Amino acid sequence: MHRLFTAFFLIGILGALVQLLGGDLQAPARVVSALWEAADLAVEVSLGLIGVLALWSGLFRLAEQSRLADRMAAGVRPVLARLMPSLRRDPAAGAGVSMNLAANMLGLDNAATPLGLKAMESLQEHNPEPRRATDSQIMFLVLNTSSVTLVPVTVLLYRAQQGAADPAAVYLPMLMATTISTFIGVILTARLQRIPLRDPLLITVALGWLALLAVLALGVYLAPPDLGNTLSGVFGNGILLAVIGLFFFAAWRARIDSYDCFVEGAKEGFTLAVKLIPYLVAMLAAIAMLRASGVLEAVLSAIRLGAAALGWDTRFVDALPVAFLKPLSGSGARAAMLDVMQTHGVDSLAGRMAAVMQGSTETTFYVLAVYFGSVGIRDFRYALWCGLAADAAGLLAAILLSYVFFG
Repeated sequence: MHRLFTAFFLIGILGALVQLLGGDLQAPARVVSALWEAADLAVEVSLGLIGVLALWSGLFRLAEQSRLADRMAAGVRPVLARLMPSLRRDPAAGAGVSMNLAANMLGLDNAATPLGLKAMESLQEHNPEPRRATDSQIMFLVLNTSSVTLVPVTVLLYRAQQGAADPAAVYLPMLMATTISTFIGVILTARLQRIPLRDPLLITVALGWLALLAVLALGVYLAPPDLGNTLSGVFGNGILLAVIGLFFFAAWRARIDSYDCFVEGAKEGFTLAVKLIPYLVAMLAAIAMLRASGVLEAVLSAIRLGAAALGWDTRFVDALPVAFLKPLSGSGARAAMLDVMQTHGVDSLAGRMAAVMQGSTETTFYVLAVYFGSVGIRDFRYALWCGLAADAAGLLAAILLSYVFFG
């Protein structure tokens, strides 16, 4: 990450120097001004997120304390046992893997990472070659980097903070894009590991999920454009309300003091919003350097010319900075999404496409480094390529689905 961060600044400075030598005497001042504006924007965005982050952190605490994630884990465990056969011989690892993926599905980022690290440690205990990734560890990584998130709160929070008319309008295409990412990642990994995917349970779950998404997408697609966007928003908001209701119902059944539990979780949301400031300052400043120096626009212009030569619509190019950064850096992709929203508008095609891209996959290199690094694995085998294939599928799906829903 530090190499990427340093490269952005140095390339930005080089770009400003090239513009200066070309006769643009305002280039250095423009780049420096962009730095100050990016720093101010990072603080503004982070402070603006305090309320909504506190809200959702409080709600997620209800899900954690009521053990809703545990019950979801029990539900997905039979499916995981078929994708990762070694879990049948290791119930402890199976529980950790299931809880991690259930937390990811609920959007419980703070809980998902430590659960994932514990699961990876359990899988490592039965690894005959400790420095080499096992099949189950590779499948676990692919599921993490592409896992379906039912509650993509972070993206919706940023859209709300940026003034989107309906923050949840991107929910359905986002859910479809992350589903495609997961399916491609699992199919490719299973093929390499020779795992049979014709299992009746796997087929039933996959077809049921695809049928549900197909019905919802068909209803939105066949509706008039304005009504289609409205239906997508209604579906997204309806899912969020149902999840919130489920959180409170689970807390009530567990006899939890929902008010105190919510307040304790909300405190973490306030702290998290403040912690985001330095990360956003770093990446927004780096991206501002690239944009103000003309380097980013030069790269995008070259891609735009190539797309135009092929007869393609070129509006997708404006959202590509998110796609470039997503596999490398979560904070970088988040900053790129905010930059696109600020530059082109939160409800523009590029702004919505950037949001769908952000919610379509996870950060492959980060997940690979943290999860495998935590147990000392050095030989990743084909894990990186499977993860990147899932990323590519999700990001390409995000572009196509954004055109279908919003183009």
